[in-house]
Amino acid sequence: MNDTEPLSELRFTVSGRVSRPVADVYEAVADPGQLSRYFTTGGARGRLEAGADVTWDFADFPGAFPVTVVEAQAPNRIVIEWDGAETAGGRGTTRTTFEFASIDDGTRTLVTITEEAWAATAAGAKSAFGNCEGWTGMLAALKAWVEHGINLREGFYR
Repeated sequence: MNDTEPLSELRFTVSGRVSRPVADVYEAVADPGQLSRYFTTGGARGRLEAGADVTWDFADFPGAFPVTVVEAQAPNRIVIEWDGAETAGGRGTTRTTFEFASIDDGTRTLVTITEEAWAATAAGAKSAFGNCEGWTGMLAALKAWVEHGINLREGFYR
């Protein structure tokens, strides 16, 4: 896309580095037991495997959110879709891609999260910015959990 094309959809990407091997970091996201310890403050049900339908619950946004796993290629990539308000083209879902890249001779992992399919409107931008904040917090919580066993979100929302 160049600067003269009309904006039809919003997307964002956040990334961070975790000082653990890629397989360990991937597992911390794919495994509902671990995900529930540092991210889904109300719990995660179901492993992130291709074709799986799982639920994520958050204390700050009560209610179980259905998550569909579109793709899972351990230990490098997970793609999910979940409901979103203000999505592009009336899809009703956004797509989130987690990419895990081994760096520094396998001692660290670069985690990149991209979410797309938000409507190019003020309401779409507000929803996208909110989720961008959430995924950035998730990356910080993932790092603290995998590297130190600390749950940064405990007590943060209630």
